[in-house]
This record gives sequence, structure tokens and C-alpha cells, in this order.
Amino acid sequence: MDISVKPLKQVDIVKVGGRIDSATAPDFDNALKGLLDHGRKKIIIDCESLEYVSSAGLRAMLAALKSAKGSGGNVVLARANERVRDTLALVGFQTLFLQYTDIVDAVDSF
Repeated sequence: MDISVKPLKQVDIVKVGGRIDSATAPDFDNALKGLLDHGRKKIIIDCESLEYVSSAGLRAMLAALKSAKGSGGNVVLARANERVRDTLALVGFQTLFLQYTDIVDAVDSF
């Protein structure tokens, strides 16, 4: 799994690639928590290069969403492929996360 964070003025774009599974989910979780711990509560998860997300990865996403919303922010998803969208739908997360096909639209949502 690869993670990079691009801070913008008020939004952070977390680009994640590869697989988020039980081995890599703690790193993903720590990256999201690190942003939230520093008061960065508007987060876009760029899923363009994400191949797979396990239940551990979904838990990290949900924890970040709850934390962000609790402090007036949000976590949204951008450029998720069909496999990731199907996984989100399978577990009922498609109603929890706003999803965008374009990074600019995701940034504009804030």
C-alpha cells in the first residue's frame, strides 16, 4: 500500500494505492488519525489507485468519518473504481460516504 498526503488550504487529499488489508490498515488508520489529531477535519480519500479494501480498511475509514464529523468536518471519497464501490455498497457504506468521480468536485464539496 502507498499513502501520500497533499495538504491544500483547508482540505487534505489522502491518495492511497494498492491494497488496504489487515497488514496495511494500521498505517492507513494512523495517516488519517494524524491529520485529525492536527485539526485537519476535511479529508478526501483519493481511491484512484486503490485495488482492494478489507474490513480493517473500512473500519479505519469509518473511524475517521466519525471523528471528522464530530468536529464539524467530513471524509469524502474520490475516484473509486468499480471494485471499491461494490465493496462499499456491499457493507452499506455508500450511504455514509459522499463519493465523487473527480478530485476538483470533491474539493468543491467542502
